[in-house]
Amino acid sequence: MERECRVLSIQSHVVRGYVGNRAATFPLQVLGFEVDAVNSVQFSNHTGYAHWKGQVLSSSELQELYEGLRLNAVNEYDYVLTGYTRDKSFLATVVDVVQELKQQNAKLVYVCDPVMGDKWDGEGSMYVPEDLLPVYRDKVVPVADIITPNQFEAELLSGRKIHTQEEALEVMDTLHAMGPDTVVITSSDLPSTRGSDYLIALGSQRIRKPDGSTVTERIRMEMRKVDAVFVGTGDLFAAMLLAWTHKHPNNLKVACEKTVSAMHHVLQRTIECAQAQAGKGRKPSPAQLELRMVQSKEDIESPEIVVQATVL
Repeated sequence: MERECRVLSIQSHVVRGYVGNRAATFPLQVLGFEVDAVNSVQFSNHTGYAHWKGQVLSSSELQELYEGLRLNAVNEYDYVLTGYTRDKSFLATVVDVVQELKQQNAKLVYVCDPVMGDKWDGEGSMYVPEDLLPVYRDKVVPVADIITPNQFEAELLSGRKIHTQEEALEVMDTLHAMGPDTVVITSSDLPSTRGSDYLIALGSQRIRKPDGSTVTERIRMEMRKVDAVFVGTGDLFAAMLLAWTHKHPNNLKVACEKTVSAMHHVLQRTIECAQAQAGKGRKPSPAQLELRMVQSKEDIESPEIVVQATVL
């Protein structure tokens, strides 16, 4: 019997809604992965609500949890997945854990969503402390195998601005040179030939051949924008990209098409349900815009491809 594929997911957790581990665990389990979740924070709900309460895990507490896994010899993983973090010492401890796990299993794949900030109306800003940037750039990205930054985060990590698709490809090459074999810029403000209603995502995968040489596959995707603010989409994206790159290891085009198409179905179902709950002409609340994950189980498991990727 084939050994199950195990993921250590170190992310935030909420009691109500779907962000962090709550957004990542369900789709990974549906797609056949065993998930061990470490909650970097435990909040009542995500911070898009008017109020939230909860606790934050410290770096020493993370070490203590990992030590328990190690003492019982159950720290064998195929993947590590990380997302939002606010503390640089916690992030440094994550790197220590990843390095130890890679010593045990040279084939372990570390999937990192380097959550640092985003652009609003063309202006980028960080929503984590600025001292996290050098930790991500100098310690995290070099041990990561797959990273999923947005355009602003890719610019921060590479130290280069993106104004054109050519510059985006150069930035992805810079990020490859730092360590990761797969880089997906999950969203950008690059213009789409289909108009302003579409969002551009770009991917680049460096494939190592048996003779030691490498080839790089690059793809571009154009996704229709949804007029709503969702929380947890980045966590869901990274988890599904992990799953689909596992199932299609040397075909970034197919892995991204399945990931983005599943995202499309989840978001469409979410916005339709939210608008129905809010009522005609009313703006849905954060509670009404929580991702409809369980209702989207079949779309996550076997997504109908509605977003095609173009090989560049």
